[in-house]
Amino acid sequence: QVQLAESGGGVVQAGDSLRLSCVFSGADFSTYGVAWFRQAPGKEREFVAAWRKGGYTYYLDSVKGRFTISRDVAKNTAYLQMNSLKAEDTAVYHCAAGRTVILSNIRNEQAYHHWGQGTQVTVSS
Repeated sequence: QVQLAESGGGVVQAGDSLRLSCVFSGADFSTYGVAWFRQAPGKEREFVAAWRKGGYTYYLDSVKGRFTISRDVAKNTAYLQMNSLKAEDTAVYHCAAGRTVILSNIRNEQAYHHWGQGTQVTVSS
């Protein structure tokens, strides 16, 4: 069965950087689209970034230019490089994977059938 495991979260100051990792196991990683979502306290989970076949990437407007999603198929790992972090980036970050991700649903949670437990990112101002 597919499993995802995130790591790399932590407590940082505004302006710092973090790189989140998501290790994928249980299936052929190369056939899956991957995404990162986040959930801040008291708020609904929101889309942050996605990667789909062909190397296309998509971002939440507020993280464009600061965050970069990537993946290494050889390592079965997806990454989220986060630079110039802001207090409003504080949240639990989840990676997600799906085999039926297309352009029209790429920002939709329902497109992703496999989720990690999440990693906490706290940015102090």
